[in-house]
Amino acid sequence: MSEEIFEQRINLEELNKAIFKLQSEIKKVIVGQNDMVRLIMVALLANGHVLIEGVPGVAKTLTAKLVAKCLKTGFSRIQFTPDLMPSDVLGTNIFNPGTGQFEFKRGPVFSNIILIDEINRAPAKTQAALFEVMQEQQVTMDGITHVMNNPFLVIATQNPVEQEGTYRLPEAQLDRFLFKIIVPYPNEAEEINILQRFHQFTEDNVLNIVEPVISDEQVIRLRQLIKHIVVEENLIHFIAKISVATRNDKAVYLGASPRATIAILNAAKAYAALSGRDFVIPDDIIYTAKPVLRHRIILTPEKEMEGTNEDEVIEKIIHSIEVPR
Repeated sequence: MSEEIFEQRINLEELNKAIFKLQSEIKKVIVGQNDMVRLIMVALLANGHVLIEGVPGVAKTLTAKLVAKCLKTGFSRIQFTPDLMPSDVLGTNIFNPGTGQFEFKRGPVFSNIILIDEINRAPAKTQAALFEVMQEQQVTMDGITHVMNNPFLVIATQNPVEQEGTYRLPEAQLDRFLFKIIVPYPNEAEEINILQRFHQFTEDNVLNIVEPVISDEQVIRLRQLIKHIVVEENLIHFIAKISVATRNDKAVYLGASPRATIAILNAAKAYAALSGRDFVIPDDIIYTAKPVLRHRIILTPEKEMEGTNEDEVIEKIIHSIEVPR
């Protein structure tokens, strides 16, 4: 890390060492995909869930497994299918003949790191079951509230909606993900590197070469640090202008909600800390705005027919707003 040219008001040494260790472990296996790994680290610090989209075989699920393996915490994987019911995810009340009472049997969502594989293969009824647990980190069953373990992070993967047998996620659920990360194909050099690494290892062997480097308690402690990252008033106005502009842009049918505005703020603070700073700069906001907003805005039918995508509109909006100095 380059020598600091400013006086640190918050000690980020523990955070930087922990994230460096975590990224180093993941990079033992994952080739390239730097943005995906970096944004997952930001989400972990910002206490936000992640949706990863890409064609099959670009290491979406493997990356989520590696993150869980590198944390000394609970892990649960849920494979979403068209016949999956809400009780298969959340749990259900079961009658105990011995006690004569119903007892709540917890579903697989009761863990710390939850990998939801191919989330867009389940119907809307099962998707809706995740609303409460993702937003409030609790499950209410028959009037009784069951609180999730802390930390709690959902990493969901999905194939592009054009793929056969997939469903569009409800807007209300998409809004509960901090980021939507688009995973591209690797380039030729990265593809060769992947082949060289997997020439000697199976996927199970690869998972065994990474070690847990961060504990539950440390994640919770680092998240508390993020809350104290300094954000100047003019940068708060900059974030607000971006969100408001999405609601007024002619290319956008549905703009970003206030939840999206808060998400940009939290993500920018976490990214600043990840970059070794205890204050946010405009570049932090610009970098995190696209993955925060791309799944939260809906383009007009005309723009979709023209082939315009959300990233292009977000970039145009950001460039139309004066960057604070």
